[in-house]
Amino acid sequence: MTNHRGTLRLAALALAALTLTACFPPRRPGHPGGGHHGPPPIEVQVLAINDFHGNLAPPSGSSGRIEDVDAGGAAYLASHIAALEATNPNTVVVSAGDLVGASPLLSALFHDEPTIEAMNQIGLDVNAVGNHEFDEGTDELRRLQEGGCHPVDGCLDGDGFAGADFEFLAANVVSQETGETLFPAYTVKRFPGGAQVAFIGMTLEGTPTIVTPEGVAGFDFLDEAETANALVRRLERQGIENIIVLVHEGGVTTGGGYNGCEGVSGPIVDIVERLDDQVDAVISGHTHEAYNCVIDGIPVTSASSFGRLVTDMDLTIDRRTKRITSIAVDNRIVTRDVEPAPGIEALIARYDELSAPLANRVIGRITADITRAPNAAGESALGDVIADSQLAATAPEHLGGAQVAFMNPGGIRADLLYAPSGTEAPGEVTYEEAFTVQPFGNSLVTMTLTGAQIERLLEEQFCGVNAEAPRVLQPSAGFSYTWSASAVGAADCDTADAVDPASITLDGEPVDPSGTYRVTVNSFLATGGDGFAVLNEGTDRLGGALDLDALEAYLSAAPDGVAPGPQDRIGVVD
Repeated sequence: MTNHRGTLRLAALALAALTLTACFPPRRPGHPGGGHHGPPPIEVQVLAINDFHGNLAPPSGSSGRIEDVDAGGAAYLASHIAALEATNPNTVVVSAGDLVGASPLLSALFHDEPTIEAMNQIGLDVNAVGNHEFDEGTDELRRLQEGGCHPVDGCLDGDGFAGADFEFLAANVVSQETGETLFPAYTVKRFPGGAQVAFIGMTLEGTPTIVTPEGVAGFDFLDEAETANALVRRLERQGIENIIVLVHEGGVTTGGGYNGCEGVSGPIVDIVERLDDQVDAVISGHTHEAYNCVIDGIPVTSASSFGRLVTDMDLTIDRRTKRITSIAVDNRIVTRDVEPAPGIEALIARYDELSAPLANRVIGRITADITRAPNAAGESALGDVIADSQLAATAPEHLGGAQVAFMNPGGIRADLLYAPSGTEAPGEVTYEEAFTVQPFGNSLVTMTLTGAQIERLLEEQFCGVNAEAPRVLQPSAGFSYTWSASAVGAADCDTADAVDPASITLDGEPVDPSGTYRVTVNSFLATGGDGFAVLNEGTDRLGGALDLDALEAYLSAAPDGVAPGPQDRIGVVD
């Protein structure tokens, strides 16, 4: 594909005067600092995104805003990046992973080829692979890098696929057979004046636990800090001392806004605290958070998700020593009040047209409306169907041996309606309709929990962060319990007692607090999403198929159609 960076620069000159409000973190011990004497320094600009997830069109709802500002959309991202590039010819554009995967239909239908093509136009230089880059396996990931038609679906857009113009990095993904990394561990960018900056790129060590095992078979995923530190020493032997780590792992904050860092916690803190002193900065991702931190003396950033922010990291490099002397960082909102890049708009329009027949593919039938509307107990007919589909997908022993599945209600984004939405017959469900119900592309994770942990999981629906607005998980068939409406709202989940322990049954038998059970949830819940912290304690985790694939398989396996159930798995008393 042609790189259109120069065209985008010209188109966005009007944005070149964007206001810079950067913060200046303290230097880490061992790094030079202070003012400049003698020849002027070399100024290098690093523009970073993370967790784009194929969001070519502007995302909607809360997913399309940053602090009540409409944000995101690839055409707007392209214009903002071009405008920033126009301020400094020494610019590198990078991604900290999950560029693709869990994508909206527009990109996902074409195995994320549209996103790769869009990033070629934007002028992305480097992408550190994230966990979702492995959703379709390592062979497919190599294809996105190298090009070529999909081995099963062929060239869906009709004109071939050239692959990425930018580099994939995978420093900690190592072949068990050869000992070589899946993609290069790092890349070095060189600038006028002799300055060099190395970018080490990697995914989270825990990737195998949240993707389909077959997709990563034959590869080891190594510790992030240990991997980076070993590479620091290698780079130093080459005379390269300016080092930025791109890692698809992150943290969360308790406040401070998209340029804040209040109460930062999570895996990224431990990783950064173990990094070699020669690492200059860390660009992170995975948690979809926005932060601009200094952890143990190192600037650490994350630009939220879906292309709503771009991190502007400005490096000042001493012309004589060739070392970074200061770093200024600013997370900038990708507003929609600028002229969208016409090349990206044309690409989106083209794939919109191509996607229509694929989106209209019939994948199953329903006998009546199946809605997400909850009853008094918080149970919905559609929630039951989705939970049943996830149990069916993970019940086989080699796929997890699941005994029960739970679905979060917030992940159900639309109803399945009997009336046709397009050219399909009444009762027929199209791929687009199913995708609209579950658009997040979460993978399924099966884990072992004790009966006592299951009880705590149920209590977490009504306490802590869910005290004021309970989130009632949707259970699969065979599981039932009763909760008390008068007992919800405990601030401390350790003292919560909304659920009657004696009412918790599986296949008609009481759940034994000391017994162990195989439980399936989606990857969002599996990491403690929506306040379900007990799921972080689950052991013997096995990643499974995508949630949408599970729903499709469930619908297609019922030729006479899936009917809404009686919504009798959860009981509620006053």
